[in-house]
Amino acid sequence: MTVQSDLQKALAAAESAKGSYASFEQATDDKSAKQMFQSMAQDMDRHIAQINSRLGVVAQNELNQQTSS
Repeated sequence: MTVQSDLQKALAAAESAKGSYASFEQATDDKSAKQMFQSMAQDMDRHIAQINSRLGVVAQNELNQQTSS
């Protein structure tokens, strides 16, 4: 398994978690719970951005290795 495929799996898991948190937020009337799930979804947005950034670096590194070979 490559780093890139591991990152893609992590990205899919983070996106799934974000979707779950959004669903939980919509399913409750408890304001405190809504706020908690909204905050958790926002945390996942940051995680998703960081994983996407790392995927870009890995892809660029692989491209650089291919062109220098």
